[in-house]
Amino acid sequence: MSFDNDDTLFQVVINPEEQYSIWPDYKALPDGWKAVGVKGNKQTCLSHIEEVWTDMRPLSLRQHLAGA
Repeated sequence: MSFDNDDTLFQVVINPEEQYSIWPDYKALPDGWKAVGVKGNKQTCLSHIEEVWTDMRPLSLRQHLAGA
């Protein structure tokens, strides 16, 4: 399997800073990342991220700026 293989199934993942990524479904998630429940081919997952990740700033920065 490969990141560039059209048959690879991916999942959308998020870290504690609310930053999104895709991860091959057949691999264990890296520490600190969790699945958001969206799976599919690479383009499906990237399209979902583009739709939901509208503020690219890390959570800690958003919280800091909201408190300033």
